[in-house]
Amino acid sequence: MKSIVMLSILCLGTTFAVLSQSGKVYDNLSMTSEILKGERKYAVYLPPDYETSERSYPVLYLLHGAGDDQTGWVQFGEVLRLADNAINDGTATPMVIIMPDANSGQRGYFNQGKDWRYEDFFFEEFMPYVEEKYRVKNEKRYRAVAGLSMGGGGSFMYALHHPELFSSACPLSAYVGPLTIDDLKERLKRGTTTYSEKEIKEYFAKHNALNLIENLPVEDVKSVRWYIDCGDDDFLYEGNSLVHIAMTKKEIPHEYRVRDGSHNWTYWREALPVVLEFVSDTFHQH
Repeated sequence: MKSIVMLSILCLGTTFAVLSQSGKVYDNLSMTSEILKGERKYAVYLPPDYETSERSYPVLYLLHGAGDDQTGWVQFGEVLRLADNAINDGTATPMVIIMPDANSGQRGYFNQGKDWRYEDFFFEEFMPYVEEKYRVKNEKRYRAVAGLSMGGGGSFMYALHHPELFSSACPLSAYVGPLTIDDLKERLKRGTTTYSEKEIKEYFAKHNALNLIENLPVEDVKSVRWYIDCGDDDFLYEGNSLVHIAMTKKEIPHEYRVRDGSHNWTYWREALPVVLEFVSDTFHQH
C-alpha cells in the first residue's frame, strides 16, 4: 500500500511540474547592425519546452509602443506569465516571441530618410538573424506580427508591405499612420529632417494603412489573417474604425474588436492572451 501511495504522490508531483512549466525571457540581448551602424537590442520569450526539445517553433514578432523599448512587453505586458499560462492551458501553441527595440537612435519601425533605415534593418538583418539563432520556422505560415500603438502601426505596415511573410497580424490600439497629408506635414515639423513634397507624398502612400488597403491587391491583404483591437476610449479610435470600414468594403476578412478601455497597459495585457490564441489558430493545420 505504501508503494502505491508513494507512486501516486510521485505521479501527482510529476504532473504538477509538467503543467506548471515556465518559459524563459531574456530582455537585454543584442545584435550588430550594419544598416543602423551599431548594436540593436531585443528581448526574446522561449517557450517552456524549448531547452528540452529539438523541434522548431512558430515565431511572433511583438512590437512595443512609443516611449518603451524591447523590455516593454516583458515588464509591463507580463509576456512571460501570460504566454506561459496560454501555452500551459492549451489556448496557445508553444512559440518563440521576439521583441525588438525601436526606441534607440531614432524612434519608430520605419525608414526615416537615407541615414536611418529601420524597416530595412528589420527585414534584411534582424529577421534573418533571428531565424539563424533560434529554432524558428522560416515560412509565412508560421510567422506572425503584433504590437501596440506605435507597434500596432508597425504591425499594420509590416504585414501590408510584406504579406508574403506573415500569416497573421494583430495591431492593438494602433497608430494607422497619418490620416491626411496635412497631418503628416504637421508631424514632420516636429523632427529635425526636412522633406520635399515628393518625399512627403511617397511616405504617406507607404505609411498610411487606409491608402495601402485601398491600393494593394486585395488577395495580398486577404492572405494575412487580421485581428484589430482598439478601446472605446482610445484616442486612436478613428484610424482603427476607418481601417475596419475599409476592409469591410473590400470584403477582406478580419476580426475587429472594440472593448471597454483606453490606451494603457491594462488594456494590452488583457489583449495579449487573445492575440496568442489568434496567431496559434493560424499556425495550426485546418
